[in-house]
Amino acid sequence: MNTPYMAKITVTADYVALVATKLVLGAVTISCPPSNKGVVNFKGPGFTDIPWVAGEWHVFHGIDLSLIQVKGTANDLVTLVGSTDREGGV
Repeated sequence: MNTPYMAKITVTADYVALVATKLVLGAVTISCPPSNKGVVNFKGPGFTDIPWVAGEWHVFHGIDLSLIQVKGTANDLVTLVGSTDREGGV
């Protein structure tokens, strides 16, 4: 069965994980809405402080979302839309 997943993360000035516990989706689109005021910095295993601008989005397959952290302008957003199968990224 294919299960959808959607979440909204409110960005703070300190790093916070995208999700609190291990979550591996078949496909997920991670995006920074165009309404964000500043860049959102991403870090995870093997990378740190990768800035995404407002309106930027990328599709990932089979990654553990709990290993990715974000920080940036307070109250900006990061959205996650995906599903349990590999075709679920939007």
